[in-house]
Amino acid sequence: MELYFSIIIPVFNRPIEVDELLQSLVDQDFDEDFEVVIVEDGSTETATDVIEKYRGRLTIAYFQKENTGPGDSRNYGMKHAKGDYFIILDSDCLLPPHYLGEVNRELHKDFVHCFGGPDTAHKSFTVTQKAINYAMTSTLTTGGIRGNKTAIDKFQPRSFNMGLSKEVFQKTNGFGNIHPGEDPDLTFRVWRLGYGSRLLENAYVFHKRRIDWAKFYKQVNKFGMVRPILNKWHPTTVKLTYWFPTVFVIGLLFSVAITIKGFYEPLALYLLYFSLVFIHSSIKNGSLIVGFLSIYATLIQFIGYGWGFVKSTILVNFSGKQPEELFPKLFFKNSSPC
Repeated sequence: MELYFSIIIPVFNRPIEVDELLQSLVDQDFDEDFEVVIVEDGSTETATDVIEKYRGRLTIAYFQKENTGPGDSRNYGMKHAKGDYFIILDSDCLLPPHYLGEVNRELHKDFVHCFGGPDTAHKSFTVTQKAINYAMTSTLTTGGIRGNKTAIDKFQPRSFNMGLSKEVFQKTNGFGNIHPGEDPDLTFRVWRLGYGSRLLENAYVFHKRRIDWAKFYKQVNKFGMVRPILNKWHPTTVKLTYWFPTVFVIGLLFSVAITIKGFYEPLALYLLYFSLVFIHSSIKNGSLIVGFLSIYATLIQFIGYGWGFVKSTILVNFSGKQPEELFPKLFFKNSSPC
């Protein structure tokens, strides 16, 4: 079986990120040909000059179009790609040199029409980036759903590091117009068609999120709002674990409140949990500062996601309105149909 990879990268005003990502593609320990498909999603600050820098070193197809969201831009790239297997990346990712070789080996060893890989922090990242990465990827905080082999649930690939065969793309029509949440929605439709997905544990990327604490809260709050919509669209995928952040935050508030009455045991359990987060993150990242910040990142993640989830659950199930009416900012227009 011969595979020709097309690497699909949607971009919105991030030429510096594109430069870093393309350089990591140049540095791949991979001898086979592949193409890079970059789609500017309505950017006003384009990567045109950066693209010219890499012509001759990489096979690049470069497109510019109006802003219709990352999902539709990925679809656009896949429609214009020449490959029979698509590797979908976010522009803020960096690839280790072994990445493409690892993907190629795994697909030849045990072919799958849809794969996902983990994200991790590079040693050059800031302490804030490392703390946020820990909160979003650790088994202690998310159950490993973003790419840990000990994940508590069936693995759902994420579009920052995702593979999709041309066959599956054509049968599913790719990503829908919701964002975030377009990647699990696609995965659920892939499963519904009888195709599998799996984690390629060693095909990890360094996810260089350009984010601050306020943006992080907004991001995880949107993640929380999206999940009840996906539950409504795909009821067989509903899990009790999606309630965990909400229950965690309510329990924390209750534990603090009852200390007034002299009940300290519940709060002690929370302190034990945060101590484990601190110790685990400090060891993993080799930094006590990152360990402390990981506690803060975990709190922001649970509060933001938990509030978004419970609010969306109530509105989606009891308002009588469609999700697009309730949360118009979660949907892009002019998207390719599902």
